[in-house]
Amino acid sequence: MKKKTALVLGASGMVGRELVKVLAGQNTYEKIHLLVRRPIEPVAPLCEVHAVDFDRLESYPELFQVTDVFCCLGTTIKKAKTKQAFRKVDFQYPLEAAKMAAKQGAEKFLIITAMGANPKSMFFYNQVKGDIEAALKELNLPSLHIFRPSLLLGDRGEQRLGEEIAAKFSGVLNALMIGPLTPYRAIEAKNVAKAMAASAQSSNTGINIYPSHEIEKMAVRNL
Repeated sequence: MKKKTALVLGASGMVGRELVKVLAGQNTYEKIHLLVRRPIEPVAPLCEVHAVDFDRLESYPELFQVTDVFCCLGTTIKKAKTKQAFRKVDFQYPLEAAKMAAKQGAEKFLIITAMGANPKSMFFYNQVKGDIEAALKELNLPSLHIFRPSLLLGDRGEQRLGEEIAAKFSGVLNALMIGPLTPYRAIEAKNVAKAMAASAQSSNTGINIYPSHEIEKMAVRNL
């Protein structure tokens, strides 16, 4: 069977880093292209790093000529400084990437949004996540996979005080979150990565949405 090729946007982020490790160890892909703002060290020989201008994704059509496109892009209002800058990273870039993927014939587009993603949410963060989901659904991609994790745990490589505090108590909180509260449990970034990698190997077409507790189950099944 011919091996596949993959493209990962946001490979330097918390989930992106974990995803690249998982994909590189699968023996499924013959080449994994990593799109980043600044050069990074590839984690495996089959990884090829491309430092690109995300404002000009349409200038790199050859990089989207892959089997699967994984979008792990994401920022915060604090880091982006403005709502406009935040929306560019979490809406504009993913949408342009999806359009390029569709145009170049990619089979699957997989993206991380967030629990609570809703265009009508009272929270700007969730509004934008809901907007990108809605926009992607309109593209009629052959196979769209949307992952909605709860609070992500792992090494971000930057300080986020609120999330650090929540992470410290996540073990206790997760133990208390049972029954209807199960979907709200914090989840390890590496488990989101495992679920994304597993979904890329599925034959599911159309629109597929995975809430946080389902992501956790998928990761456990694919340890």
